[in-house]
Amino acid sequence: MKKTKVITTEDILLKLCQSVSTVLTSATESSVTYSAMVQKITKTTLKPDYGCFVLFDGGFSGLVVINFTSKAALELYTNYMRNMGMPEEELAIHHNSDEVGDVLGELMNQLVGDFTNKVRKELQTNITQNQPKMLSINKQVVLSVDTNLERPQARRVTFSTENNNIFYLEFAMDKTEFIQMEEFEVQPDECPDAIIEKARTAQSEKAKPKAEAVDDNQDLLDQLGL
Repeated sequence: MKKTKVITTEDILLKLCQSVSTVLTSATESSVTYSAMVQKITKTTLKPDYGCFVLFDGGFSGLVVINFTSKAALELYTNYMRNMGMPEEELAIHHNSDEVGDVLGELMNQLVGDFTNKVRKELQTNITQNQPKMLSINKQVVLSVDTNLERPQARRVTFSTENNNIFYLEFAMDKTEFIQMEEFEVQPDECPDAIIEKARTAQSEKAKPKAEAVDDNQDLLDQLGL
C-alpha cells in the first residue's frame, strides 16, 4: 500500500526559508543562512529598522514579514548593487536612504515569487501575492493579517548574513495540511541566476542615457536626408 505523504505548516515554512536563503544568496553573491530552530509566536510585528510585509491568498492565506536591522539592510543592499555592477561611489551609505528601501522591496518581491512558484509546483495549488510593502520605522508595530484565517499559526525564523548581521522572518498562515494522494513529477525550479539576470537587464535598460535615443533619431533623419 502506498504511503500517504502529508505536508504541514512547518514544511511550507521550510520552503519559504529556502526561497529567502537561495534568492538572497544569489542576488547578493554572499551567504544568507537560516537557523535550524523555529520559534512559535502569537502575533506578527513590524520592527525597526526596516519592516517589509506581503499578503498572499488562494490555496491558503497568510502573511510574510521580514524585519531587517540597519546593518543587515545596508549589507544586503550594498552586495546586491555591487553584484549589479553599480560603482562604489554611487552606493547609498545610510540605511534609511530611499534606494535601500527600494532594493529590499525588490528582493522581497523576488523571494516571495520564488516561494509561490514552489507552492504551485510542489503543492499543486496556487497562491497570489500583493506588492511588497516596505517601511522604515523606529518603533515596533503590531501587524494583524487582513484576511480570514480559521486557525492562524505564526512562526519566526532567524536569518544571518555573511557578516553575521541578523534579520528575522515572521510567517502567519492557516493551520493546514496537504495530503498527496497520487505521485506526480515536480518540474525543475527556475534558476535564481536567471531571475537576477532579468533584474540586471531591466536596470541596465533604465540606466541608458537619453542621449542615445536622440543620437539614434538623428541618424535616422540623416539617412532620410532630412
